[in-house]
Amino acid sequence: MLTEEMDEGTAALAACLMEVERHVAQAGWDDAPRLFALVPTAELRAAEPGWADESGHAEDGGELPGHLSAIEQDEFRPGDDLAAALSTVAWPETVPGCAVSLVNSFLTAEDEAGLPDDPQQAQAWVAEHPGRQDVRVVVGVMRDGRRWSLARLASNPDDLLAGVGIMPGIDQLLERTLVEDLGDQPA
Repeated sequence: MLTEEMDEGTAALAACLMEVERHVAQAGWDDAPRLFALVPTAELRAAEPGWADESGHAEDGGELPGHLSAIEQDEFRPGDDLAAALSTVAWPETVPGCAVSLVNSFLTAEDEAGLPDDPQQAQAWVAEHPGRQDVRVVVGVMRDGRRWSLARLASNPDDLLAGVGIMPGIDQLLERTLVEDLGDQPA
């Protein structure tokens, strides 16, 4: 997944998202969306000297240049509308990036015949369909415009798909949380 063509910043983002994906995978395939602040590990160590010992991150500096750490936002509860929940999030300038993980279900084009037009009915129909496929996606964006995504199918858990734009709508929602000012509302 990490190639020589990838710049250091994107490689650091990709590595961080891989850590997030391993972390959220522990919750299984029925996990709710989860939100993470992405911060430089060196800055986190400087601000929280005991953090490295508690988190298991080595002090030897052996990470990629610009290594990022993900800080889960435990209070994030998106309910059934991730887009609406993300529209209420605004990160302070001290947070250079963010990520979200989610599990989504989809059908192949041939299985979509008969899909109801009503969104709630369609969601229930997909959830019960025998051809349904589940995918765990982790999407991250940075203030400098870098973005990366990972996806893992439940039916093929040994393979990890990676790249830009796996879920472009999620990329855009996350990007807005980094640039829009929602006043005094905390992230």
